Amino acid sequence: MSTERPLTPLSIAGSDPSGGAGLQADLKVFLAHGLSAMAVPTALTVQAPSGVRRVHPLSGRHVKEQLVALLEDVRPAVVKLGLLPSAEVVRAVARALGPLTRKHIPIVIDPVLCASDGTRFLRKADVPVFVRQLVPLATVITPNLEEAAELTGRTVAEVEADVEGTLQLLIRRGAQAALLKGGHRSGDEAVDVLATKDEVTLLSVSRIPRRKNVHGTGCAFSAAIAAGLALGLDLDDAVGSAKVYVSRAIQTARRIGRGARQLDFLARPEDDEADDAS
Repeated sequence: MSTERPLTPLSIAGSDPSGGAGLQADLKVFLAHGLSAMAVPTALTVQAPSGVRRVHPLSGRHVKEQLVALLEDVRPAVVKLGLLPSAEVVRAVARALGPLTRKHIPIVIDPVLCASDGTRFLRKADVPVFVRQLVPLATVITPNLEEAAELTGRTVAEVEADVEGTLQLLIRRGAQAALLKGGHRSGDEAVDVLATKDEVTLLSVSRIPRRKNVHGTGCAFSAAIAAGLALGLDLDDAVGSAKVYVSRAIQTARRIGRGARQLDFLARPEDDEADDAS
């Protein structure tokens, strides 16, 4: 019997009772990659596949207590951040995670500022605190168009016109790498742009039809990147593997209620390889 401790990711995010996003989605993604993760909730949401009805934030003290108890005992293989509902929680998380960066533990930040239906999670007045406190801790930060605009003070049109410049702004603010998710952009291809200080990589797959609109793709994508990093992949390979996984999960997504479909979290990238070989 092996005496080695298992690789244990940590998700810090909001709870989604529908299981399609947030903590629940992160845990499913990690498990699909063979990893059993820990989870610290930052908010309880009242939502279903049809949308978010209410958000009940946890206090910074409650989040801090969870993190202190956990991190005194367990060293996570990777940390994935999602919904952080207040500047108070942002500060508590930043203080807890600062020491982990010195131990070279990867931190993947999905800046969940609002829901796809427009429900606000982090007040606009608190976004500068997020940028100052958390962006410098990021191994990679994964905004969509709207989130990238808020984090850099640009308009969406300015981000679209200068994607690489926008990502470099986030890197100058401390992130090791920044990835603009392409799911909200137009065109036949969903193109993600990954930038570090030294290079830019484009990752493209065919866009899934709107009838396959699903909930929680951003959460799943960033969690899958985190899983790849925990398993020892370099960032380019972790992002590429995550993109294949999420694309497959979208293609086989299922409707569980009246709203958006839910990702097929048990999707396997190798299924695509088998399809190509047949």
